Amino acid sequence: MKRSFLLLYVLLVHAFYGAWSSSVGGSLHCEYSNLANLHRPHSVSITEFGAVGDGVTLNTKAFQNALFYLNSFSDKGGAKLFVPAGQWLTGSFDLISHLTLWLDKGATILGSTSSEDWPVVEPLPSYGRGRELPGQRHRSLIYGQNLTDVVITGENGTINGQGSIWWDWFRNGELNYTRPHLVELMNSTGLIISNLTFLNSPFWNIHPVYCRDVVVKNLTILAPLESPNTDGVDPDSSTNVCIEDCYIVTGDDLVSIKSGWDEYGISYARPSSKIKINRLTGQTTSSSGVSIGSEMSGGVSEVYIKDLHLFNSSTGIRIKTSPGRGGYVRNVHVLNVKLDNVKKAIRFTGKYGEHPDENFDPKALPVIEKITFENVHGGGIGVAGLLEGIEGDEFKNICFLNVTLTVKKKNSKKSPWECSNVRGYSQWVSPEITCDSLKESIFPEHQSDCFGLSENNLEISSGLSRSPWLLSW
Repeated sequence: MKRSFLLLYVLLVHAFYGAWSSSVGGSLHCEYSNLANLHRPHSVSITEFGAVGDGVTLNTKAFQNALFYLNSFSDKGGAKLFVPAGQWLTGSFDLISHLTLWLDKGATILGSTSSEDWPVVEPLPSYGRGRELPGQRHRSLIYGQNLTDVVITGENGTINGQGSIWWDWFRNGELNYTRPHLVELMNSTGLIISNLTFLNSPFWNIHPVYCRDVVVKNLTILAPLESPNTDGVDPDSSTNVCIEDCYIVTGDDLVSIKSGWDEYGISYARPSSKIKINRLTGQTTSSSGVSIGSEMSGGVSEVYIKDLHLFNSSTGIRIKTSPGRGGYVRNVHVLNVKLDNVKKAIRFTGKYGEHPDENFDPKALPVIEKITFENVHGGGIGVAGLLEGIEGDEFKNICFLNVTLTVKKKNSKKSPWECSNVRGYSQWVSPEITCDSLKESIFPEHQSDCFGLSENNLEISSGLSRSPWLLSW
């Protein structure tokens, strides 16, 4: 009987991927047919506005003036700002719509080491305060809001936040406001960030918030493993986001999906949905390869993670939430994960804490459901699963299919799977799941409870197979 269900599973997967491949012409990349034409009819170099690439001269005014000038071409096919080889020191500057910011080979945009060059702005409405400190926050180095059709790309140029001074201020308690990101784009549509290197961000590297139709691809994102909170890419209350072919080594999560914080996120009600993460490789010794939360109060759904390779790291995949968060995390499919020397392969944290203030509602409980892990393999694993739900608020329909992890035998008395307040199904898992609430088999009766496994979910889940933003696996 078991063999027949295995054959059925293999045939279903084969049929699905064959149909998907045909429907997208065999493409393996994120593509947006309606976004960001790289050919712009108007182009200027930053040097035409007095910029000096010596790594010493402050070029904030040059960037601001260039973009003010190029804004006049916004309705004439858009414009391109060319940054040639050199070290271009600058403070924060605003982008415009219908723009390509192009960093040539050997070009580096350097963030100023003076906090005065990073203006202070209001907190995000879905957070109610700065993420680290109450009140306002420093604006990102490259910033924009209410934009359409923006491309940040080049010949592997570099955006270097020179974040070490910010890390020291943070550790020493010398900051008055939350640290800035390298790139933050708000309330914007049609964004591409590609073919660049990001170095030493003061805080999170790339933060699209309240955005839709976003592609982040072919990036290298680096920061010291001990640097505080240097997340790679954090899509936040955003829809139709594709992150692929990136190499990330940082001091926090490589990718973290968010949607607002406690009562502020619940009130603002802007979910993150239709998030695709494909072919991500990296390392983090403090956090996770991909995390969802802990700020997820606006809701997170339709998340697809495929071909993740994580090495010498703390945690593979993690969901973080807490009483008071409200919101939901549902319909998540994790497929083809390779973990090498990872302490915790899969982790759920139901009591993460960290509230913005005392006004959160502890009775606002999150809904965590329909999370599927399929084809997860690894060696040198510390704990296969550390799965902590919330008492009286079980995480449900959690599914594990074809999971094989070689767990280090440091303590033979300790189970490789530790579970509380989670319920779901498992099949073909090694080491065997010892949690009674997860032991029931997926096939033949429960594949429809596991997101991404039933034929309906695979082919037409939320209309994704017909949506132009998701063109491939």
